[in-house]
Amino acid sequence: MITSSRVKNLHPYVPGEQPKDRVYIKLNANENPYAPSPKVQEAVLDFVKNNPEKLGLYPDPDSLELHAAIADMLNKCGGVLCRAQVQGGEVQPAPEDKIPFTVTPDMIYTGNGSDEVLSFVFYAFFDSSKKFVMPQFTYSFYPVYAGYYNIPMDQVPLKEDWSLDVDEMLTRAGRNGGGIIFANPNAPTSLGLTRDEVRQMIKKSSPDEIFIVDEAYVDFGGESCIPLLAEFKNLVIVRTFSKSLCGAGQRLGYIVANPELVNIVTTVKNSVNHFPLDAVAQVSGTAACRDVAYYVETSRKVVQTRDDFYNFLRDKGFYVLKSQTNFLFAKHPSIAGDELYQKVKAQGLLIRHFNTPGIEDFVRITVGTAEQMEELKNCFNKII
Repeated sequence: MITSSRVKNLHPYVPGEQPKDRVYIKLNANENPYAPSPKVQEAVLDFVKNNPEKLGLYPDPDSLELHAAIADMLNKCGGVLCRAQVQGGEVQPAPEDKIPFTVTPDMIYTGNGSDEVLSFVFYAFFDSSKKFVMPQFTYSFYPVYAGYYNIPMDQVPLKEDWSLDVDEMLTRAGRNGGGIIFANPNAPTSLGLTRDEVRQMIKKSSPDEIFIVDEAYVDFGGESCIPLLAEFKNLVIVRTFSKSLCGAGQRLGYIVANPELVNIVTTVKNSVNHFPLDAVAQVSGTAACRDVAYYVETSRKVVQTRDDFYNFLRDKGFYVLKSQTNFLFAKHPSIAGDELYQKVKAQGLLIRHFNTPGIEDFVRITVGTAEQMEELKNCFNKII
């Protein structure tokens, strides 16, 4: 087969199982179990019905309306939906989440899901001549992009309690000079650093090196680092519509950063595809951001269901980490992770098992609706 040498060295990302042979209750891909806001549905239907000619035209290459809507949403909720306050339809951030400045549209960059955004961020800020630092167990697409762009990486083992080894990450970052990336809260462990812990990390890092925080799951109980953008010009925050904004099928992701860094990522995008977001995605994303109250409610539902299932797992003898995400990371002393996954699948439900050495005893359980989690409880009761 004719191919480049680069292709032979690629190691693609493996997503959660997407079966086509039967209908399962899917609790394996960290999708949101709730549909997007009815206002999103209305906006998309209205756009397609009343503006069909726009489907034949190129969309806004800069997604200006969407960027303004994202900035407004972040200012209203403080970057953490599950703690935001809703009174009379108006949304206010929880006191601890209030952003001490106004997020502006020029601080936003959007792309086709946070995966594409991460790809451009890797290309823009990591260099093939220096190792960047990441946790050993974190979002498994980071190593994929490192291989794709031929960027050397330095993976730091987690502590025994599965938290990030901050001191070792800083030590290696200082030695390598290539920057840092991690998810906060982390995946698949579900644990997060506080904003002040991240602040101390950045203070001890070089201001000339990039510091990337992936906040895909922060809306479910973490602490957003957006307020730190006032202090640090080398900070890039990656976020997504796929989790808390019920939009995995919409493929929308974004960064929040200093406008100069946003411009750098935009330059990368414009060197690959000048029109990254289609017109329907821009309409749906804008409508989602304008109905913040709906997503505050759905995020709270997920958190409540998560905490209930956490208590169930503990009662069943699981070792389970205290999650700040929309999933739980757990293992049981009497049944292997792969065996549990297979037995759950046989009963019509999907959870995630990783064959990765070091976490092979664990399963990752996406939080579904209360009804779906009751089904999983019944399943576990039969197995364990």
